[in-house]
Amino acid sequence: MDESSGSQSIDRAAALLALVAERHEEGATLAELVRRTGLKQPTARRLLVALIRAGLIEQSEASRRYHLGISAYLYGTIASDRFAAHSLADESVRRLAERSGDTAFFSVRQGYSTLCLLREEGPHPIRSHVLNIGQRHPLGVAAHGIAILACLGDADVDAVIEANRGYYASHYPMLTEQVLRTLVAETRKRGFAINRGLFHQGAWAIGIAVRGPTGAVIGALSIGAIESRLNDERQPEIMAMLKAEARKLEARVAAVDTQGRTGAPPAGEAKEGSRTGRGRERSQRHAAST
Repeated sequence: MDESSGSQSIDRAAALLALVAERHEEGATLAELVRRTGLKQPTARRLLVALIRAGLIEQSEASRRYHLGISAYLYGTIASDRFAAHSLADESVRRLAERSGDTAFFSVRQGYSTLCLLREEGPHPIRSHVLNIGQRHPLGVAAHGIAILACLGDADVDAVIEANRGYYASHYPMLTEQVLRTLVAETRKRGFAINRGLFHQGAWAIGIAVRGPTGAVIGALSIGAIESRLNDERQPEIMAMLKAEARKLEARVAAVDTQGRTGAPPAGEAKEGSRTGRGRERSQRHAAST
């Protein structure tokens, strides 16, 4: 196997693993994985067998569906300390859901894409189901993706658009380059990203970027709801909630960074910090259902 083919196999296996993670609770079928990756069935099956041998996924004997394996859990546990700052968002996401009554999210940047890490549903009976934990989207897609993209420099925005151009065209034809650049400009001016049902009819969202101690963007908090819940009259209220939680989260992240990433909460927030572990467990259980 030459270097290029070996790299291609790794990329394909990683894509399969990501899709299995996205469908962890109900499980992913071979047919679904083949359809979504574009791989031929024998190739997909061969890579899945390799992932099973590594313990990264497992196949249910009853349903024949694929789920994450024990090694995926182990590696995630080991890595969790390095990304402990992200788990601090649990409190903010929970409060946003409770106070807004709608669905709140925390997503992070991964190269030219975003990854949803946390989701919490509020008490309002009509909820947003267009974004689930573990889902990836190109930067610029959805309110959180627009909010993160708007924080990048112009050269980085250009690079993101070029890298995702083909994906935008095939999956989000409504997101033309002109539309995306307009959304970025509006977000920079406003300080918030507003998705007015651009990607899914009737599914609106508002997002705000979250920055780390150096000022670099690390993710975004967002609230998703039906159009009537995020209309012009209610937007100032939602924006105020998001801004307050973004500043609190940035303070927590800065405190963890200052304390050597120990995960200890800032002074005066011990009570919230004590709940974060339980919140993370709740989010992990929810992640298994998406």
